[in-house]
Amino acid sequence: MSDALATASRPARPWLWVPTLYFTQGLAYILITVLSVFMYKKLGLDNEHITLLTNLVGLPWTFKPLWSPFVDMIGTRRNWVWIMQLGTAGALGLLAASLAGSNVVGMTTAVLVIAAASAATHDIAADGLYLLALRDEQQKAFVGVRTVFFRVAMFAGNGPLVILAGHLETSMGNPEKAYTTFFSLMAGLMVVFALWHLFALPRPEADRPGEVRDANARVQAFFGTFASFFAKPGIVMSIVFLLVYRLGEALLLSVAKLFMLDPVAKGGLGLTTEQVGVIYGVWGIIALLAGGLLGGVLTSKHGLKRWLWPMLFAIHLPDAVFLYLAHAQPTNHMIVQACIMVEQFGYGFGFTAYLLYMMQLARGEHQTAHYAICTGFMSLGLLLPGAYSGKIQQAMGYPDFFLLVLAATIPSFLVATRIRIDDSHSKA
Repeated sequence: MSDALATASRPARPWLWVPTLYFTQGLAYILITVLSVFMYKKLGLDNEHITLLTNLVGLPWTFKPLWSPFVDMIGTRRNWVWIMQLGTAGALGLLAASLAGSNVVGMTTAVLVIAAASAATHDIAADGLYLLALRDEQQKAFVGVRTVFFRVAMFAGNGPLVILAGHLETSMGNPEKAYTTFFSLMAGLMVVFALWHLFALPRPEADRPGEVRDANARVQAFFGTFASFFAKPGIVMSIVFLLVYRLGEALLLSVAKLFMLDPVAKGGLGLTTEQVGVIYGVWGIIALLAGGLLGGVLTSKHGLKRWLWPMLFAIHLPDAVFLYLAHAQPTNHMIVQACIMVEQFGYGFGFTAYLLYMMQLARGEHQTAHYAICTGFMSLGLLLPGAYSGKIQQAMGYPDFFLLVLAATIPSFLVATRIRIDDSHSKA
């Protein structure tokens, strides 16, 4: 019995499930928040409404801390993970069906919110399982791996999947039919990952429901989890850092694809859906891999404190390439590709610091819920600026808008001087 328990509780080899788990997490996010941008653009919506709707869909990622304690209390993180993957697959299938209805925009938005709620719950459980199944040194060693595979999924979504969507647009000649086919295929892909994780995920002994049994105790535990997070030393400045670290990116993310798709006469680059997919999904992913892996290696050797400022500059300064692209509007795709590679390398390198800081902040009791709270603040920092970025861009034009993006990176440098870094966690 004891031998069987030891075998059951022994964590599986991380390479068998960490890459696919965070690829799946990134895939769900990119399908819901980014592929929907292409879908709505081809359905004829303007930039203001596209950014508003697609950021509205992101609300579950912002507010997932409100239900994260219940993931701790009810069931195991392992079960939550694969069940929510199946739930996300079902929602994507419903999205495909809703494109044939009469109120396409209203129905698709509602279904995307449901899909996002399932995916956000999956993220809570996945991050909790990562923290429970891996020893501390493994967590540090795989921080670069999980970052890279999450971003690989996001840029697979921006690359091969966008190319596929563009091909379907061209071959079918009808955006509704094209995206019905596309999201049906994506629902099937999510089912495949769910079945893989049903067998591949570890069964750590620590992954068990909380001890809370009655409703009053659950409510007390819920508020106690939040109270313990906000009681952490220096928490106010930590929250400000989480909110502003990606402020420039928050404005940029929602508009960058629209800028590349808009015709030259409207200030864009006039690229097709397939061309955007090649630029981001081939060249961008190469640069991202290099930046993410380099960030993980350097912080594991020397600690986050040493690399925080280089990473701050790396994630923000390359945003200037969009300012150049808006003024020059180059027709040479090699120039556009080079600019995106610079920006994505910096992002892959600089995002490592943000991820490590959230892991440091979440350490201790209730770390699953506390990490979810951190990612909720991260999502909030992206959601509010992103929702109005399209309206701001339409009012300012692309060149002035990208100048505003650069100005929006300044607060992160100011707040970085006020936070505390614990290198005992970031060094492997």
